[in-house]
Amino acid sequence: MEINTGRPVTLAARGMVACPHSLASSAGVDALRAGGSAVDAALAAAAALAVIYPHMTSAGGDAFWLIYDAKARQVRYLDGGGRAAENADIAWFTGKGMSEIPFRGIAPATLSTPGAVASWAAAHEAYGRLPFARDLEAAIGYARDGFPVTARLANWINTVAPELKQYKEWAEIFLPGGNAPAAGSKLVNPNLARTLQAVAAGGRAGFYEGDVAREMARFAREQGGFFNEADLAAQPAPWGTPLKGSYRGMTIYETPAPTQGFTVLQMLGLLEPFELHKKDFYDPQRAHLMVQAKQIAYHDRDRWIGDPAFTEVPMEMLLSAKYLDERRALMDPARALPWDRVPSYGSLKGDTVYIAAIDAEGNAASLIHSLYGVFGSGIVAGNTGVVLQNRSAYFSLDARHPNRLAPGKVPLHTLIASLGFRGDKLASLVGCMGADGQPQIHLQAYTAMIDHGYDIQQAVEAPRWLSGRFGLGESRDTLHIESRFGAHAISDLEKRGHLIDRWGAFNELAGHAHGITIDPVSGVYAGGSDPRSDGAAIGY
Repeated sequence: MEINTGRPVTLAARGMVACPHSLASSAGVDALRAGGSAVDAALAAAAALAVIYPHMTSAGGDAFWLIYDAKARQVRYLDGGGRAAENADIAWFTGKGMSEIPFRGIAPATLSTPGAVASWAAAHEAYGRLPFARDLEAAIGYARDGFPVTARLANWINTVAPELKQYKEWAEIFLPGGNAPAAGSKLVNPNLARTLQAVAAGGRAGFYEGDVAREMARFAREQGGFFNEADLAAQPAPWGTPLKGSYRGMTIYETPAPTQGFTVLQMLGLLEPFELHKKDFYDPQRAHLMVQAKQIAYHDRDRWIGDPAFTEVPMEMLLSAKYLDERRALMDPARALPWDRVPSYGSLKGDTVYIAAIDAEGNAASLIHSLYGVFGSGIVAGNTGVVLQNRSAYFSLDARHPNRLAPGKVPLHTLIASLGFRGDKLASLVGCMGADGQPQIHLQAYTAMIDHGYDIQQAVEAPRWLSGRFGLGESRDTLHIESRFGAHAISDLEKRGHLIDRWGAFNELAGHAHGITIDPVSGVYAGGSDPRSDGAAIGY
């Protein structure tokens, strides 16, 4: 069935950026026009988003990259995951009667260091063409001079204000004069402008050493937090090898452990023998089988995934044909797979930005950048203007678990980014926000394009479902589904045993997905941006 999109696919021949805010996409394209690379464009967009989309990303968050070097014909993975502080200790939490790390406050804010800026510097050193200061120019201007508040940002500030107004530094920025800003008003963050200026001048050292680092460490110390100057100075951004799999002739790269990228490849491997391309897009059997593949992959994720520097992750086994055949036997074509048969945990609650950027030479950056929760920990690091993430809340306090808390360790990350290839030609950049929803959205977008011939805009705008829960009050096997799937299909899924949460036609909780595809003949770029966000795909 044809998808009637609210906007056409964006077409351009020389370069393109797609992300969840149009001003950030514009900042990225400005970098391309100035002679910048795809990495320069992604950096410009990421830094801008850290200012103008502060509920979903920050310089105080984490980032993971897949970068395609067109000349070398090589895909590289860059790990910008924050490490747990040297004094991180399970006993600190269990001794206070906690069974899990708090979602808000100084503990998750400072239990791990921000990793994103280290990755900015590493990516720029390897692939940047413009001065680092030029890449951060738009972001600094928006922080210093103010940026327009979108209706979505105004809504999220209003939503979390009762909870986060207790944090003085946060309230001073996001509740000016004691009130949430109205949509269309301007918001400033001069302290963040100064922090970004320090990064522009000093690169990595401008954030992890010097005045900014001292202020973040001072704040952590005075508030009873964890990280210190040495932890910040030690934050790395190592290069690594991405995961690679295939589905119906397309090779797909995903970010490796400690991210959950393998789940996308495992789900596609579980599903390929079912020949979903022979079914209509709206056939409830498609969603029924995809949900079961998700349950199996997430069960494996929760059992095996942790920081590979600390635990053995059997990735080759998890993606092997033999193992996929064994796990596929659990799938029931007729009935929903009971959650307690293959349990998985985690949450759909999480906020992230995805940036796709490609330049005239075909170099590409697929970048995922996040705080985890809305406004992360809710903590702003003293007078730096930097919102600190709460990603360390994903650590386990079970001393036997592969994702257990330990000094220097990166927690399991829901953040993933992807690149797709047809033969040896780059074909797609795809990513999204949404915590546990991210692999499910990758799965739906890729199958929409590969199985049904949808363009990238149709794929990200198509009706979407997410399996899992957003909060403690929901069942772990709830199937949230947008009404555009049709009443008949949704009713059919309910009859099969799926616990249905009926959404409206579009729901922002279904995630913000964005992407770029490349025409294999003309080389023209096609961009798609999720109407559930404030984004745009912009090219030139």
